Amino acid sequence: MLNIEINGKPFEAKEGETILEAVRRAGFEVPTLCYIKDLAPTGACRMCVVEVEGMPGLVPSCSYPAANGMKIHTHSARAVRARKTVIELLLADHPNDCLYCSRNNQCELQSLAADLGVRDERYAGAKSSYKQDLSSPSILRDSNKCILCGKCVRVCEEVQGVAAIDFIGRGSRAHIGTAFDEGLNVSSCINCGQCILVCPTGALTERTYIKEVVAALNDPEMIVVASHAPAVSVSLGEEFGLPVGTDVDGVMVAALRQLGFEYVFDTSFTADLTIMEEGSELVQRVSTGGVLPMLTSCSPGWIKFIEEFYPDLLPNVSTCKSPQQMMGAIIKSFFAERMKIDPKKIFSVSIMPCTAKKFEAARPEMMHHDVPDIDAVLTTRELALLFRMRGMDLQAVTPETADTPFGERTTAGKIFGASGGVMEAAIRSAFFLITGKELGDLNVEAVRGLEGRKEARVQIDGLDVGVAVVSGLTNAAKLLDEIRAGRSDLHFIEVMTCPGGCIAGGGQPLSTNKDKIRERMKALYRIDSNEAKRTSHSNEWVQRLYKEYLGQPLGEKSHHLLHTHYAEREVLL
Repeated sequence: MLNIEINGKPFEAKEGETILEAVRRAGFEVPTLCYIKDLAPTGACRMCVVEVEGMPGLVPSCSYPAANGMKIHTHSARAVRARKTVIELLLADHPNDCLYCSRNNQCELQSLAADLGVRDERYAGAKSSYKQDLSSPSILRDSNKCILCGKCVRVCEEVQGVAAIDFIGRGSRAHIGTAFDEGLNVSSCINCGQCILVCPTGALTERTYIKEVVAALNDPEMIVVASHAPAVSVSLGEEFGLPVGTDVDGVMVAALRQLGFEYVFDTSFTADLTIMEEGSELVQRVSTGGVLPMLTSCSPGWIKFIEEFYPDLLPNVSTCKSPQQMMGAIIKSFFAERMKIDPKKIFSVSIMPCTAKKFEAARPEMMHHDVPDIDAVLTTRELALLFRMRGMDLQAVTPETADTPFGERTTAGKIFGASGGVMEAAIRSAFFLITGKELGDLNVEAVRGLEGRKEARVQIDGLDVGVAVVSGLTNAAKLLDEIRAGRSDLHFIEVMTCPGGCIAGGGQPLSTNKDKIRERMKALYRIDSNEAKRTSHSNEWVQRLYKEYLGQPLGEKSHHLLHTHYAEREVLL
């Protein structure tokens, strides 16, 4: 341990710890803009500068190691003045449209300006002007609001392994863009939205479909249906001041009905349906010598990633659609037929924690006779905004239950929202499908948690099944490289695009705080432990759907409605 002094108080720093880490552990706050916890610091923004006695200049605390005997002043007049100057210079080249910005009141630049008492425009001149990139179905870019912190670049490259964006130009002409400065739609962007979560300003936002949804709700000829993802109910409450991990499922259902949605369904139902199809597909591949290991297909960012970077492994990907798309397909087939509604008169809205779901809904493979499975996707953040626009306070809404038949779910479908949840649900049902018996202990602890990579061996009727769970696409890439190199001891691999799974999706409340993500995950497992039906094959309405309409898993109708195909994509590098 190192003996240091912070703002006149003695403190012990750890060997190898940076000043910023030591200061924050001591309970003092130093502002940052470019810093990302768990990634190597760059020291680019200079917001975190502190004064160290005996040193002639200010020190970037995020990248400077603590040393024995240091006397650190986090808020000396000199340090505060330097930070204020940084903010003033950034604002000098920043649009003054805060009232219209999607990040108003959630902007780090705005908050720092307020905290540092920036009330005058000391620096003025011509501002940079860039054309907005509106090409992506998921993510919008406004370089005029970019402060060049580089966080989006680092997350895209170091966490996701995609590197769709980078710094372009030098000096005053520097900006962030794609290869050849083209639109995101022709880049290697996988639409995951992790860049949005780390962006401190409104330079990166999701493409919003609130206007289209409101227009459909106001159209008397349209039947507007909502379906919400497993992770949304345990994160939406954060937008309304509720404790992290609060499950607002029933309240959300009631609020959606108040908005005008005629039917509200739970996508956890089609998560159960996915397990029936995907589990059956796995059993078929294992028993008939099919392509292994089988890779999950629930996460659309991951699907685009493998299409671009590992197309030779596409035969390993499950042909199952994601739960979102299965729900859309079932609503516009079985539900439309039973309710005697023209599918073209149904406007199906999917509420997701994921920006890539917007891209997925627009894929041509997800249409039947020019009718899309899903008409619009709203993120958790967009739903919260829509509620606020209508003056709704979730704490004052009386809970209601989702509509049957697609509101019934098991907890196996609910834990899809966490990394490892798909795998755990699949193991529970695969064991039953192979042996005809229930798995003794339904808690598969080996695949739970926020670790980016988890592996386990599962014994099913004498068969030693190797499984792996990865989240964050750099972790996925490492495992795929092992498979390319000949690794053959795995049968089933779950891949989630976002680190931690859907609970940390790009459409969730703006935070990358691991403690918050962990609380969301705990909430899903609390639901799983407290309810009786915990296996997808025990969902009675799923079984009725097969009996009355689909026939059987992997059958002709199931294959037509619930399965799809993927193909290699060209990458613009």
